[in-house]
Amino acid sequence: MTRDRRPLAGLLIGHAVSLTGNVLTLIALPLYVLAETGSPAATGLAGAFATAPVVLGGAFGGVLVDRIGFRRSSVLADVVSGVTVAAVPLLHATVGLPFPALLALVFVSGLLDTPGQTARTALLPEAATAAGVPIERAIGWHEATSRGARMIGAPVAGLLVGVLGALPVLAVDAATFAVSALVVTLLVPRGLRPSTEEAEPEAGGYWRQFAAGLRFLAREPLLRAMVLLVLVTNLFDAAKSNVLLPVVADRELGGPAAFGLLVGVMGGGALIGSLVFSAIGHRLPRRATFVTAYAVCGAPPLWALAAAPPLPVVVAVVAVAGLAAGALNPLMGAVELERVPAAMRARVYGVIGAGAWAAMPLGALGAGLAADRFGTTPTLLTIGACYLLVVLTPLLGGPWREMRRPAVAAPRPAAPPTIGKDARGQREQSEVRQT
Repeated sequence: MTRDRRPLAGLLIGHAVSLTGNVLTLIALPLYVLAETGSPAATGLAGAFATAPVVLGGAFGGVLVDRIGFRRSSVLADVVSGVTVAAVPLLHATVGLPFPALLALVFVSGLLDTPGQTARTALLPEAATAAGVPIERAIGWHEATSRGARMIGAPVAGLLVGVLGALPVLAVDAATFAVSALVVTLLVPRGLRPSTEEAEPEAGGYWRQFAAGLRFLAREPLLRAMVLLVLVTNLFDAAKSNVLLPVVADRELGGPAAFGLLVGVMGGGALIGSLVFSAIGHRLPRRATFVTAYAVCGAPPLWALAAAPPLPVVVAVVAVAGLAAGALNPLMGAVELERVPAAMRARVYGVIGAGAWAAMPLGALGAGLAADRFGTTPTLLTIGACYLLVVLTPLLGGPWREMRRPAVAAPRPAAPPTIGKDARGQREQSEVRQT
């Protein structure tokens, strides 16, 4: 059998470039708004308009991706995102850019981020088959590109904003979307699609197909259990990343530099963990690996922050946690790709991603209130204990027994799967699946 690695390379390169553009926007946009308005409230409002469509696009855009086609959706999403981002510096330099118009452009650009990334993920099984690599390896490479894009994109964006200013960086961002669209167009052939008998969507309008995706997820015990688990752990991760880690870093570990160091170490560890999993993940027992990785990446960093040891000790704990976290999204992604019918991939993935993000605002809000009322140390210890208890639940069995690898290795089953993610690129803020 002739192996063709171009489709897989095209998807991975396009994903990395597009996600790097998202990170550029994430850094440059608030700085532009703050410079133009001088208002932290306006900056926060722009941030809300940038993040809300990620959830909405994931939940409601999946049906359109299934209907339009994965390759075409990926290219279309990048083109539209590139145009809307390019319009910001263009309008600012010509006729002017009122703040409501900026919010509208930001919203439209973010609305297509998740569908575009979902479309590329949905094509991974066919690309992996064409390349002759196990699905775990392809998912591991995909997750490594996500981690790498975020780890490299953020400091590069900060440097570019400092040297060029925010508006030129947004122009660079628009160029990255164009590059991503071009790479996918040239390297991913039109014929790369699921087999016709599995990929033909059922008849009916948008809402009927959207409801079908929800029903499918509701009827699949293993996928449903995964979504619920990630929903709860992302709540804890948001509490740590958005509130508790910055507070402890500022008060106990040396300030913003320590905060940046810990975030960078976590991202670097996750990148290495994703690469390691891509090499050996297809040989590991899934449920044991899943529970072990989750237990290592979840509670220990919280408890280390509570103990407030010297910074090098916290860095070491966070580095090990990052290595473990790198295995989670590839592992969950492999399970999803095997069990979701090709015709429903995008809409089901969208619902999974929206579910992963749903509780994060509550986690950040609750952590702030708890830290004010009880202090950071009791809050960290309590969240760490709850985290550990939650991630050990797969050991109880039930639908988690079906996490095992199919007896006959294949990127996806030939018939609708029976039971018996990753929270992302999205602009993810926690260590596990956001999309």
